[in-house]
Amino acid sequence: MTGSILKHGIAIVRIVLGAIFLYAGVVKAGDTKAFAGSIEAYRLLPYFGNYLAASILPWVEIICGVLLVTGWRAKAGATVTILLNLVFIVAMASAVARGLEIDCGCFRQGAKDPPLLAIGRDILFLVMAGLVLLQDRLTANK
Repeated sequence: MTGSILKHGIAIVRIVLGAIFLYAGVVKAGDTKAFAGSIEAYRLLPYFGNYLAASILPWVEIICGVLLVTGWRAKAGATVTILLNLVFIVAMASAVARGLEIDCGCFRQGAKDPPLLAIGRDILFLVMAGLVLLQDRLTANK
């Protein structure tokens, strides 16, 4: 019974994480120019790189969201989600270390989330994706 509860709990985590990434990707894909501006504020990429990243990242998030919500290739979606969040954490930490006061570009243009909140949220997403990856090990023999 405990294994069943854990398995269903991880399924809920997977669906919630997928819905978050699906939502974030759709919002960014809807306004690529604004998202490119958010990326530019980090001062990590050249001009062209900002627009390239703003054109690609939302679709990667949408694909990961769909994979996680549907459960089809969920481990692949969780793996890419982990990689994305690691990049997001490093980029935000870099901005903080350089004293930049920026909009993280996470969900909507102009959201003034404190940088540590954005980093904490990304760490939570890492944990959630890690649970999806480890589901088989966590629910085996329970």
